[in-house]
Amino acid sequence: MAQENEQPDPKVADGKKHFFIVGGSLGGLAAGLVLRQLGHDTTILERNPTPVLEHQGAGIVAGGDTLAFFKKHNRCDRRIAVTSHRRQYLDKDGNVIHKEDMDQNMTSWDLAYYLMRANYDGVENAYCMVPDAKPTDGKAVHLHDRTVTDIQARDDGVEVSWTSSRGEAGRVQADVLIGADGPSSTVRTLLAPEVQRVYAGYCALRGTRDVSDAARESFCERFTFFHAPGVQILAYLIPGPDGAVEPGKRLINFVYYTNFPEGSTELKELMTDKHGKRRRITMPPGLTAPAAWEKQRKIARERLPPQFAEIVCATRKPFVQAVTDVISPTNEFLDGKVVLIGDALAGFRPHTVASTSQAAFDAMVLGDYVSGKVSREEWKRQTLGFARFIQKRGVDMGNRSQFEDLPLEEHIRDRNAASVPREEEVYPEWATAI
Repeated sequence: MAQENEQPDPKVADGKKHFFIVGGSLGGLAAGLVLRQLGHDTTILERNPTPVLEHQGAGIVAGGDTLAFFKKHNRCDRRIAVTSHRRQYLDKDGNVIHKEDMDQNMTSWDLAYYLMRANYDGVENAYCMVPDAKPTDGKAVHLHDRTVTDIQARDDGVEVSWTSSRGEAGRVQADVLIGADGPSSTVRTLLAPEVQRVYAGYCALRGTRDVSDAARESFCERFTFFHAPGVQILAYLIPGPDGAVEPGKRLINFVYYTNFPEGSTELKELMTDKHGKRRRITMPPGLTAPAAWEKQRKIARERLPPQFAEIVCATRKPFVQAVTDVISPTNEFLDGKVVLIGDALAGFRPHTVASTSQAAFDAMVLGDYVSGKVSREEWKRQTLGFARFIQKRGVDMGNRSQFEDLPLEEHIRDRNAASVPREEEVYPEWATAI
């Protein structure tokens, strides 16, 4: 990331600053950790009304940048991932028809989140011991129930207005504001309202379950896939309750992509929760209407190999994510006083298995820029190159998987291309243009 011969932008790299970060999920926490450990003061504004985010129940493929981030910035002494040693593909009958030896690391959203909270603002939890802060660390503040409503440039920084669910309102002044508030970013919407998040025509049905005897052979330390027209499903092991990585305590995580046309009755049924509320993007764990999920269980038994059908039908708290596309034309606004990172900059389709890696990389290269190790131009080229190139890759992978009838070899090639380490990618000129 860093190139020591680059000249820093003095407006950013001129001493201790106070960064406000909108969004307290993985991207915001990653940025907060990096900047805090550089000695800067940071305040996270999280719109969720509770002090900690609810468990997501989601698995994460921990790519190279994710692992590098935790190696450098995590001070908790514990393993963060489960290793898969083989990638394999099944046919409809459940037979292995292709396999490749390949080590990949898998973690969970919950473990990553609580490790970051322990390191950032000392939140005690069952996943790890809270590490001691260092004298050189900056201040770290996490404020929940803060929804940003306005952003205004000032001579000496940026003014941010917020409201709470209790009717409170306030304004804060930051040297730099970082938008890390996800694909539906409020920061991006306020500054680039023309950028819209668009439904891609299919959903990811997700869930976890214990490792049964029947599932062990297919999914234990295996990254397993199945493709059919309009259908893709994958599964792998992730840490279990409280981040347990020991055999017998881990969980199987699945992601099941299936098509639901915009405006269809099927989509409306799936995205209306058990209380009758229509969800636009995400159906949280445990809120799926029982009748809607029972319908999907029946379809899974008809469409999927028996091993996959078994884990889909056995999950107790499924959740659903509508697959969407969004990308900002730039990663900074108001003359650099506002910066977008992670999903707020570019929402990747899940096929890329790169969203967490993007959050980690964006935070680390932002730290390089702030500390003067790279220039503004190099920071923008690296951040935008990654965002644009991987976002387009995800669109291409998803459309090929869900809307084309391709031989398995094509899907294998797409998956292998998505596994190339970031530092080995060669971005085209359109991706890095600033």
